Amino acid sequence: MITVIIAGGSGTRLWPLSTSNKPKQLLQLTNDKSMVQNTYERAKLLSKEIYVVPDISHADVLKAQLPELDEDHFVIEPGRRGTANCIVAALAHVAKRHDHDEPIAFIHADHHIRDSQGFALSFQEAATASTARSEIVLIGIEPTYPATGFGYIERDGVVEGLDGVFHVESFKEKPDFETANQYMASGNYFWNCGYFVGSVNTFLREMEQYAPELKANYEKLKDIASPEEYAKIYLSFENEVIDIALIEKSSSLMVVPARFDWMDVGNFADLHEANQSDEKKNYFKGENIHEIEVENAFIRNDDPDKHIAVIGLDNVVVVNTKDGLLVARKDLSPRVGEIAKKIP
Repeated sequence: MITVIIAGGSGTRLWPLSTSNKPKQLLQLTNDKSMVQNTYERAKLLSKEIYVVPDISHADVLKAQLPELDEDHFVIEPGRRGTANCIVAALAHVAKRHDHDEPIAFIHADHHIRDSQGFALSFQEAATASTARSEIVLIGIEPTYPATGFGYIERDGVVEGLDGVFHVESFKEKPDFETANQYMASGNYFWNCGYFVGSVNTFLREMEQYAPELKANYEKLKDIASPEEYAKIYLSFENEVIDIALIEKSSSLMVVPARFDWMDVGNFADLHEANQSDEKKNYFKGENIHEIEVENAFIRNDDPDKHIAVIGLDNVVVVNTKDGLLVARKDLSPRVGEIAKKIP
Protein backbone atom coordinates (compact mmCIF):
# COMPACT_ATOMS: atom_id res chain seq x y z
CA MET A 1 0.00 0.00 0.00
CA ILE A 2 1.04 3.59 -0.74
CA THR A 3 0.02 6.46 1.54
CA VAL A 4 -0.67 10.05 0.51
CA ILE A 5 -0.90 12.70 3.24
CA ILE A 6 -3.01 15.70 2.26
CA ALA A 7 -1.36 18.66 4.00
CA GLY A 8 -2.67 21.83 2.36
CA GLY A 9 -4.96 23.33 5.03
CA SER A 10 -5.09 27.10 5.44
CA GLY A 11 -5.69 27.49 9.18
CA THR A 12 -8.30 29.88 10.66
CA ARG A 13 -10.35 27.90 13.19
CA LEU A 14 -7.58 27.83 15.81
CA TRP A 15 -6.49 31.45 15.53
CA PRO A 16 -4.18 32.86 16.90
CA LEU A 17 -2.29 29.54 17.22
CA SER A 18 -3.09 28.66 13.63
CA THR A 19 -2.75 31.31 10.90
CA SER A 20 -2.45 31.31 7.12
CA ASN A 21 1.33 31.29 7.55
CA LYS A 22 1.33 28.43 10.07
CA PRO A 23 -1.77 26.22 9.74
CA LYS A 24 -2.58 23.69 12.42
CA GLN A 25 -0.90 20.73 10.71
CA LEU A 26 2.46 22.44 11.33
CA LEU A 27 1.80 23.11 15.03
CA GLN A 28 2.49 21.14 18.20
CA LEU A 29 -1.02 20.87 19.60
CA THR A 30 -1.29 17.55 21.46
CA ASN A 31 2.34 16.54 22.16
CA ASP A 32 5.90 17.51 21.27
CA LYS A 33 5.40 16.69 17.58
CA SER A 34 3.44 18.69 15.04
CA MET A 35 0.19 17.23 13.73
CA VAL A 36 1.77 16.35 10.39
CA GLN A 37 4.67 14.64 12.17
CA ASN A 38 2.21 12.56 14.19
CA THR A 39 0.35 11.71 10.97
CA TYR A 40 3.60 10.69 9.30
CA GLU A 41 4.39 8.32 12.20
CA ARG A 42 0.99 6.67 11.71
CA ALA A 43 1.51 6.51 7.95
CA LYS A 44 4.72 4.53 8.47
CA LEU A 45 2.58 1.75 9.94
CA LEU A 46 0.73 1.54 6.60
CA SER A 47 3.42 2.02 3.99
CA LYS A 48 7.07 2.26 3.10
CA GLU A 49 6.13 4.69 0.33
CA ILE A 50 4.66 7.90 1.74
CA TYR A 51 3.91 11.02 -0.30
CA VAL A 52 2.89 14.40 1.11
CA VAL A 53 0.87 17.05 -0.75
CA PRO A 54 1.45 20.53 0.70
CA ASP A 55 0.53 23.95 -0.64
CA ILE A 56 3.58 25.77 -2.02
CA SER A 57 3.37 28.44 0.70
CA HIS A 58 4.06 25.83 3.42
CA ALA A 59 6.20 23.37 1.49
CA ASP A 60 9.59 24.42 2.89
CA VAL A 61 8.42 24.30 6.52
CA LEU A 62 6.76 20.96 5.97
CA LYS A 63 9.88 19.51 4.35
CA ALA A 64 11.90 20.66 7.35
CA GLN A 65 9.48 18.85 9.67
CA LEU A 66 9.74 15.60 7.68
CA PRO A 67 13.47 15.28 6.96
CA GLU A 68 13.19 11.52 6.29
CA LEU A 69 11.38 12.20 3.02
CA ASP A 70 13.30 13.18 -0.12
CA GLU A 71 12.12 15.78 -2.63
CA ASP A 72 10.43 13.21 -4.84
CA HIS A 73 7.99 12.32 -2.05
CA PHE A 74 6.53 15.83 -1.94
CA VAL A 75 3.84 16.68 -4.48
CA ILE A 76 3.62 20.45 -4.17
CA GLU A 77 0.44 22.29 -5.13
CA PRO A 78 1.31 25.57 -6.92
CA GLY A 79 -1.83 26.95 -5.26
CA ARG A 80 -4.90 25.54 -3.53
CA ARG A 81 -7.39 24.03 -5.93
CA GLY A 82 -9.35 21.86 -3.50
CA THR A 83 -8.98 18.27 -2.38
CA ALA A 84 -10.15 16.93 -5.75
CA ASN A 85 -7.21 18.38 -7.67
CA CYS A 86 -4.85 17.67 -4.78
CA ILE A 87 -5.73 14.00 -5.21
CA VAL A 88 -5.48 14.21 -9.01
CA ALA A 89 -1.94 15.64 -8.65
CA ALA A 90 -1.00 12.84 -6.24
CA LEU A 91 -2.38 10.18 -8.59
CA ALA A 92 -0.45 11.61 -11.55
CA HIS A 93 2.75 11.61 -9.48
CA VAL A 94 2.28 8.12 -8.04
CA ALA A 95 1.29 6.65 -11.40
CA LYS A 96 4.76 7.39 -12.79
CA ARG A 97 6.44 5.47 -9.96
CA HIS A 98 4.23 2.54 -8.93
CA ASP A 99 1.98 -0.23 -10.17
CA HIS A 100 -1.40 1.25 -11.11
CA ASP A 101 -3.22 -1.52 -9.22
CA GLU A 102 -1.50 -0.93 -5.87
CA PRO A 103 -3.92 0.52 -3.30
CA ILE A 104 -3.35 4.10 -2.15
CA ALA A 105 -4.51 5.37 1.24
CA PHE A 106 -5.43 9.05 1.32
CA ILE A 107 -5.25 10.58 4.81
CA HIS A 108 -5.24 14.09 6.28
CA ALA A 109 -2.35 15.78 8.07
CA ASP A 110 -4.37 17.57 10.75
CA HIS A 111 -6.42 14.88 12.49
CA HIS A 112 -5.88 13.68 16.05
CA ILE A 113 -5.77 9.89 16.52
CA ARG A 114 -4.42 8.01 19.52
CA ASP A 115 -4.89 4.37 18.49
CA SER A 116 -2.27 4.03 15.76
CA GLN A 117 -2.52 0.23 15.66
CA GLY A 118 -6.27 0.39 15.12
CA PHE A 119 -5.67 3.00 12.44
CA ALA A 120 -3.29 0.69 10.60
CA LEU A 121 -5.65 -2.29 10.89
CA SER A 122 -8.57 -0.31 9.44
CA PHE A 123 -6.58 0.76 6.40
CA GLN A 124 -5.26 -2.76 5.86
CA GLU A 125 -8.87 -3.99 5.80
CA ALA A 126 -9.81 -1.20 3.39
CA ALA A 127 -6.86 -2.00 1.11
CA THR A 128 -7.81 -5.68 1.03
CA ALA A 129 -11.42 -4.84 0.15
CA SER A 130 -10.41 -2.31 -2.49
CA THR A 131 -8.06 -4.78 -4.18
CA ALA A 132 -10.64 -7.58 -4.08
CA ARG A 133 -13.36 -5.58 -5.84
CA SER A 134 -11.47 -2.73 -7.55
CA GLU A 135 -13.61 -0.17 -5.73
CA ILE A 136 -12.94 2.90 -3.63
CA VAL A 137 -13.25 2.08 0.07
CA LEU A 138 -14.01 4.72 2.68
CA ILE A 139 -13.22 4.65 6.40
CA GLY A 140 -16.29 5.53 8.47
CA ILE A 141 -16.17 6.78 12.06
CA GLU A 142 -18.78 5.40 14.47
CA PRO A 143 -20.61 8.49 15.79
CA THR A 144 -20.19 9.19 19.49
CA TYR A 145 -22.66 12.08 19.63
CA PRO A 146 -25.22 13.65 17.24
CA ALA A 147 -22.73 15.90 15.42
CA THR A 148 -24.12 18.55 13.10
CA GLY A 149 -20.72 19.61 11.77
CA PHE A 150 -19.84 16.41 9.86
CA GLY A 151 -21.18 14.71 6.78
CA TYR A 152 -22.49 11.16 7.19
CA ILE A 153 -22.11 7.91 5.26
CA GLU A 154 -25.17 5.63 5.19
CA ARG A 155 -24.16 1.99 5.04
CA ASP A 156 -26.03 -0.81 3.28
CA GLY A 157 -25.55 -4.55 3.67
CA VAL A 158 -22.31 -6.43 4.28
CA VAL A 159 -20.23 -7.04 1.17
CA GLU A 160 -20.30 -10.72 0.24
CA GLY A 161 -17.02 -12.41 1.12
CA LEU A 162 -15.70 -9.41 3.07
CA ASP A 163 -16.75 -9.58 6.72
CA GLY A 164 -17.05 -6.19 8.39
CA VAL A 165 -17.10 -4.29 5.08
CA PHE A 166 -20.32 -2.60 3.97
CA HIS A 167 -21.73 -1.24 0.75
CA VAL A 168 -22.33 2.53 0.77
CA GLU A 169 -26.00 3.43 0.35
CA SER A 170 -25.79 7.23 0.36
CA PHE A 171 -24.09 10.36 1.67
CA LYS A 172 -25.79 12.94 3.86
CA GLU A 173 -24.73 16.54 4.23
CA LYS A 174 -24.28 18.12 7.65
CA PRO A 175 -27.65 17.46 9.35
CA ASP A 176 -29.63 19.44 11.90
CA PHE A 177 -29.59 18.16 15.48
CA GLU A 178 -32.84 16.18 15.23
CA THR A 179 -31.70 14.42 12.05
CA ALA A 180 -28.29 13.69 13.57
CA ASN A 181 -30.06 12.06 16.53
CA GLN A 182 -32.01 9.87 14.09
CA TYR A 183 -28.77 8.83 12.39
CA MET A 184 -27.30 7.91 15.77
CA ALA A 185 -30.35 5.89 16.77
CA SER A 186 -30.46 3.92 13.52
CA GLY A 187 -26.90 2.58 13.82
CA ASN A 188 -26.54 2.70 10.03
CA TYR A 189 -24.49 5.87 9.70
CA PHE A 190 -20.84 6.81 10.04
CA TRP A 191 -19.15 10.16 10.19
CA ASN A 192 -17.38 10.87 6.92
CA CYS A 193 -13.80 11.73 7.90
CA GLY A 194 -12.48 12.00 4.34
CA TYR A 195 -10.30 8.86 4.41
CA PHE A 196 -10.41 6.46 1.48
CA VAL A 197 -8.39 3.81 -0.33
CA GLY A 198 -8.19 2.96 -4.03
CA SER A 199 -5.66 2.27 -6.77
CA VAL A 200 -4.72 4.60 -9.63
CA ASN A 201 -6.74 2.43 -12.02
CA THR A 202 -9.76 2.43 -9.71
CA PHE A 203 -9.76 6.20 -9.33
CA LEU A 204 -9.27 6.77 -13.06
CA ARG A 205 -12.15 4.45 -13.91
CA GLU A 206 -14.44 6.25 -11.47
CA MET A 207 -13.32 9.67 -12.74
CA GLU A 208 -13.91 8.68 -16.33
CA GLN A 209 -17.50 7.73 -15.52
CA TYR A 210 -18.49 10.29 -12.88
CA ALA A 211 -15.98 13.17 -13.02
CA PRO A 212 -14.54 13.47 -16.56
CA GLU A 213 -13.15 16.93 -15.76
CA LEU A 214 -10.91 15.41 -13.08
CA LYS A 215 -9.77 12.68 -15.52
CA ALA A 216 -8.94 15.46 -17.99
CA ASN A 217 -6.93 17.26 -15.30
CA TYR A 218 -5.03 14.05 -14.61
CA GLU A 219 -4.18 13.67 -18.30
CA LYS A 220 -2.92 17.26 -18.42
CA LEU A 221 -0.62 16.77 -15.43
CA LYS A 222 0.79 13.30 -15.93
CA ASP A 223 3.39 14.10 -18.62
CA ILE A 224 4.38 17.69 -17.78
CA ALA A 225 8.10 18.06 -17.09
CA SER A 226 8.44 21.84 -16.75
CA PRO A 227 7.63 23.27 -13.27
CA GLU A 228 6.44 26.50 -14.90
CA GLU A 229 4.07 24.69 -17.23
CA TYR A 230 2.87 22.47 -14.36
CA ALA A 231 2.02 25.52 -12.23
CA LYS A 232 0.24 27.24 -15.13
CA ILE A 233 -1.91 24.19 -15.85
CA TYR A 234 -2.65 23.40 -12.21
CA LEU A 235 -3.73 26.96 -11.42
CA SER A 236 -6.19 26.84 -14.32
CA PHE A 237 -8.20 24.10 -12.58
CA GLU A 238 -11.47 24.85 -10.78
CA ASN A 239 -11.39 24.62 -6.98
CA GLU A 240 -13.26 21.38 -6.18
CA VAL A 241 -13.85 19.14 -3.18
CA ILE A 242 -13.29 15.44 -3.87
CA ASP A 243 -16.45 14.35 -2.03
CA ILE A 244 -18.69 16.49 -4.23
CA ALA A 245 -16.71 16.16 -7.45
CA LEU A 246 -16.37 12.36 -7.37
CA ILE A 247 -17.02 10.31 -4.24
CA GLU A 248 -20.69 11.16 -3.73
CA LYS A 249 -21.43 10.53 -7.43
CA SER A 250 -19.99 7.03 -7.51
CA SER A 251 -22.51 4.18 -7.43
CA SER A 252 -20.05 1.54 -6.28
CA LEU A 253 -18.36 2.28 -2.96
CA MET A 254 -17.61 0.38 0.22
CA VAL A 255 -17.02 1.52 3.79
CA VAL A 256 -14.96 -0.01 6.60
CA PRO A 257 -15.86 0.96 10.20
CA ALA A 258 -12.89 2.63 11.88
CA ARG A 259 -11.15 0.66 14.61
CA PHE A 260 -9.64 3.83 16.06
CA ASP A 261 -10.58 7.05 17.82
CA TRP A 262 -10.73 10.17 15.65
CA MET A 263 -10.94 13.92 16.12
CA ASP A 264 -10.82 16.68 13.54
CA VAL A 265 -9.64 19.28 16.12
CA GLY A 266 -11.78 21.90 14.43
CA ASN A 267 -11.95 24.33 17.35
CA PHE A 268 -10.57 24.99 20.83
CA ALA A 269 -13.21 22.85 22.53
CA ASP A 270 -11.91 19.91 20.48
CA LEU A 271 -8.31 20.83 21.24
CA HIS A 272 -9.10 20.98 24.96
CA GLU A 273 -10.62 17.49 24.77
CA ALA A 274 -7.59 16.18 22.86
CA ASN A 275 -5.24 17.21 25.67
CA GLN A 276 -5.08 15.90 29.23
CA SER A 277 -6.67 18.22 31.78
CA ASP A 278 -6.18 18.48 35.54
CA GLU A 279 -8.76 17.66 38.23
CA LYS A 280 -10.54 20.97 37.60
CA LYS A 281 -10.75 20.21 33.86
CA ASN A 282 -8.14 22.88 33.15
CA TYR A 283 -5.39 22.67 30.55
CA PHE A 284 -2.47 25.10 30.87
CA LYS A 285 0.50 25.34 28.52
CA GLY A 286 3.27 27.93 28.55
CA GLU A 287 5.02 30.15 31.05
CA ASN A 288 3.73 33.04 33.17
CA ILE A 289 0.14 31.80 33.49
CA HIS A 290 -1.52 32.81 36.75
CA GLU A 291 -5.01 31.65 37.76
CA ILE A 292 -7.39 31.85 40.69
CA GLU A 293 -10.62 29.79 40.89
CA VAL A 294 -10.61 28.78 37.23
CA GLU A 295 -12.39 25.67 35.95
CA ASN A 296 -12.95 23.98 32.60
CA ALA A 297 -10.48 26.30 30.86
CA PHE A 298 -8.00 26.03 28.01
CA ILE A 299 -5.18 28.53 28.60
CA ARG A 300 -2.05 28.68 26.48
CA ASN A 301 0.66 31.33 26.45
CA ASP A 302 3.09 31.20 23.51
CA ASP A 303 4.52 34.66 24.28
CA PRO A 304 6.53 34.12 27.49
CA ASP A 305 7.44 37.81 27.80
CA LYS A 306 3.82 38.54 28.66
CA HIS A 307 2.03 37.42 31.83
CA ILE A 308 -1.54 36.05 31.69
CA ALA A 309 -3.86 36.30 34.69
CA VAL A 310 -7.28 34.59 34.73
CA ILE A 311 -9.55 34.89 37.78
CA GLY A 312 -12.91 33.33 38.53
CA LEU A 313 -13.78 32.06 35.07
CA ASP A 314 -15.35 28.84 33.81
CA ASN A 315 -15.72 27.47 30.26
CA VAL A 316 -13.15 29.84 28.82
CA VAL A 317 -10.38 29.80 26.21
CA VAL A 318 -7.44 32.17 26.57
CA VAL A 319 -4.69 31.93 23.95
CA ASN A 320 -1.86 34.44 23.69
CA THR A 321 0.68 34.44 20.84
CA LYS A 322 2.74 37.04 19.05
CA ASP A 323 0.05 37.05 16.36
CA GLY A 324 -2.81 37.95 18.69
CA LEU A 325 -4.82 37.33 21.85
CA LEU A 326 -8.02 35.29 22.00
CA VAL A 327 -10.45 35.31 24.92
CA ALA A 328 -13.63 33.32 24.30
CA ARG A 329 -16.33 31.23 25.89
CA LYS A 330 -15.21 27.71 25.10
CA ASP A 331 -18.61 26.61 23.81
CA LEU A 332 -18.50 29.47 21.28
CA SER A 333 -14.96 28.72 20.13
CA PRO A 334 -16.20 27.24 16.81
CA ARG A 335 -16.87 30.85 15.79
CA VAL A 336 -13.21 31.84 16.03
CA GLY A 337 -12.86 31.39 12.28
CA GLU A 338 -15.34 34.24 11.71
CA ILE A 339 -12.98 36.58 13.55
CA ALA A 340 -9.81 35.20 11.97
CA LYS A 341 -11.12 35.95 8.48
CA LYS A 342 -11.44 39.63 9.40
CA ILE A 343 -7.84 39.92 10.57
CA PRO A 344 -5.24 40.85 7.90
